[in-house]
Amino acid sequence: MKIFASSHSNKKLLMTAIACVLASTLTACKNDNKKNQTTTPSQPSTPTFQPVNLSIAHINDHHSHLEPDGEQTFVLNGTTYRSARGGFSRVKTVFDELQSLYGSGNFLKLHAGDAITGTSYFSFYKGEADADMMNTICFDAFSLGNHEFDESDDGLKHFLDRLKTTNCQTPVLGANVKPKVGTPLAPEKVDDYINPYVIKTTKEGVKVGIIGLDIVGKTMNSSRPLPSTEFLDETTTAQNYINELKNKGIEHIILLTHYTYENDKKLASQLTGVDVIIGGDSHTLLGDFTRYGKGGQGGEDNFGSQGAYPTIVKNKDGNTVCIGQSWEYTKAVGIMNINFDDKGNVKDCGGSQIIPVATNFTKYNETTTKFEPLNSNDNQQLVDQLNNEKNNLLKQDLILPFVENVSANEVLKVYRDKLSENMAKGIGQSSETLCLVRVPGTTRSGDKAGCEDSGSSARGSDGAQVVAKAFLDGALRADFAIQNAGGVRETLEKGDITYQTAYTILPFSNTLVNLDITGQQVIDTLEDAIDNHLTKGGSSGSHPYADGLRWDLDLSQAKGKRVKAVEVRDRKTGQWSAIDVNKTYVVVTNDFIAEGRDGYDTFGKIFADKSKVEDTKLLYTQSFIDYISKVKTISRPNRDDYSHKTMITQEGKLLNP
Repeated sequence: MKIFASSHSNKKLLMTAIACVLASTLTACKNDNKKNQTTTPSQPSTPTFQPVNLSIAHINDHHSHLEPDGEQTFVLNGTTYRSARGGFSRVKTVFDELQSLYGSGNFLKLHAGDAITGTSYFSFYKGEADADMMNTICFDAFSLGNHEFDESDDGLKHFLDRLKTTNCQTPVLGANVKPKVGTPLAPEKVDDYINPYVIKTTKEGVKVGIIGLDIVGKTMNSSRPLPSTEFLDETTTAQNYINELKNKGIEHIILLTHYTYENDKKLASQLTGVDVIIGGDSHTLLGDFTRYGKGGQGGEDNFGSQGAYPTIVKNKDGNTVCIGQSWEYTKAVGIMNINFDDKGNVKDCGGSQIIPVATNFTKYNETTTKFEPLNSNDNQQLVDQLNNEKNNLLKQDLILPFVENVSANEVLKVYRDKLSENMAKGIGQSSETLCLVRVPGTTRSGDKAGCEDSGSSARGSDGAQVVAKAFLDGALRADFAIQNAGGVRETLEKGDITYQTAYTILPFSNTLVNLDITGQQVIDTLEDAIDNHLTKGGSSGSHPYADGLRWDLDLSQAKGKRVKAVEVRDRKTGQWSAIDVNKTYVVVTNDFIAEGRDGYDTFGKIFADKSKVEDTKLLYTQSFIDYISKVKTISRPNRDDYSHKTMITQEGKLLNP
C-alpha cells in the first residue's frame, strides 16, 4: 500500500497564481506565504488551499530496546492487572493496525530519533539489529538524535548503511547537522546521508514538508561527533527551511525534532509557518491515563504524564501548532490526526497515546499480595474489554493489547539467539581483584584472594571506585562522578572480563545523568548519603564513592561535620584543589540516586529542576563496558584518586590508608 499518492500536481501554486492575477495590485504576490498575500481595497484575495487530513503514527527514543520493556500495571473496575509492555515486534503490529485504519487517507510513520545505544543489542550489533527492526515498519522519515553520534560519524554511517539495505530507503533528516565533505557521513557531498527535509504528496496532490532537527548542545557536548561536523542553531535553521519550503509552494510543515518537549513548545512560539511538531529526546509521556490508576514506574498518578496529547500551542503567526511525543523504549505509540482548512492552517487536531501490552495478563491477589495469571476465560474477557476501547481511538489515550508481529519477531530472533554466545565474549582483563566494600572498614569480599585487607582499609570499594572512573570517562561534560556503593553488586576478580561479567557487576537498567550542582550541594549530597545509612536506617549501599572528587571522612561526628576537606581534580591538568562552595559544577551519576533515592535528598531537589538535569540515557553498564574495552586492562586506581583520603569509623578508629 502506498502511503501517499505519487502525483506531483501542485494545486496550491495554481490557486495562488490565480489569486495574484485577480488581485490586480502593484504589490507582487510571493507564492503562497500567508503573511505576504496581496489584497485590493474592496476584496481580500486570500488564497484558498485544498483542505486535507493527515494521520501521523510515531515513536521516539527506542534506544535499542527491541524486547518488551518491563510490565505495565493498570486498574480496571477496581482490579489491578499487569502485562508485558512494548517491544519492537508488538509496535510493528500497532503500526500495521493504524495503517489499516487510516492508510486509506494520508498516513505518515515517523521516528523522532535516538534509535540506538542502551541495551546489549547495540553493544553487540552496533545498530544493525535496530536498523533491521526499523525496516519492518518502514518509516517515512527518521530524524537524528544525539545518541546517533555515540560511535562518532563512522558508527552512525554503519547504522545508516544498514537502514538503507531494504526498499524502505527511510529518509534520514537533520537540517541543522552538516558533516564536512570527505568525512564518513559526506563522502562526496553534504547530503549523502543526511537531508534537511523530505517532501511527501497526499492523495489529493497536496505537498507536505517534514524538516528534521537534532538537539545541538547535548549532541556536541555529550556525544562524539567529529569536530568537523557542524551543528547549527535549532530555531534559525528551522525557520530558514520553513521559508525555503514555503517559497516552493509547500504550505503544510511538520518538524520532526529531537529537541525535548519543553524546547518544542518554545520553538513553536518562535517560528512562523509551522503546523506540527513530532518530537523526542526528553522521553516524555503525554496523555491522560488517570482512569487506569497509578500505573507509572514509580506509581505516579497519570503514569507520570507531563501534558496533553496532542499538546496544542500557537506559533508566531498566532496559528495552531500540534505537538506530540511518545515516551521511550517502544512503551508507547502516538497517533495524531490533523485537519487543515482552506487557508492552509491547522483547523483542529486530536489523537491518542497508545501503550501497547501483551494479550496475556496477571491479576493482583490481595490475599496473597502477588500477581497471579488469569484463567483463559477471564483473560479473554479482559482482552475483549480492552479491544472494545479501539472505538475510542483519536478520542482518548489507551492501554491496548497487541500480539507480536510474527515476521518482525523472526528478524529479531536471529539477533536474540546470538546474545548468549556474545555475552561470553571477552572485553578485557583485570590485573587484580577489585574488592566489594560498601562502607570503608567493612567488607563483603574478604574471602577473595587479594581482598584480605579490604575490611581495614580507608580506600573502601575498589569496584565502586572503578565504576565511577568509567562513568566520568564516558561523560564528556562532567567535572566528577558519584556512584552509590550498592550499585556495584559483585567482586570483580582477577582475570578475564566478559560482557556477562559486566552485566553481573552492574545488573540494573540505570542510565547516566548529568546534574548542575554547586560545591555546597556536593558536600550536602555526601552528607545525605552517609547519614542515610548511619542514622536513618537506610541501606549501606547509599555510601558514596567518586572519581574526580575526594574528601576526609569522620563517621564519629554528627551530620554536617562528617565530610571535610573536599577536593576536586581538574580534568585537563589532573591537579587537585579545594572545592568552591559557590561554583557550579557538573556531576555525572546514575539516574537512581539522581532522582533522590537511597537517601540522596539534595540530588533529588536538583533533579526536580529540569533545567539542571541532562539524562544522557547512556546505559551505565554499557559505559562500564566501553571503558574496559578502551583501556583493555583495569586495576585499582592510584591511591590518591580514591574518594576517601582518610577515614575514621563511628568508633573513632583511624583506618589504614
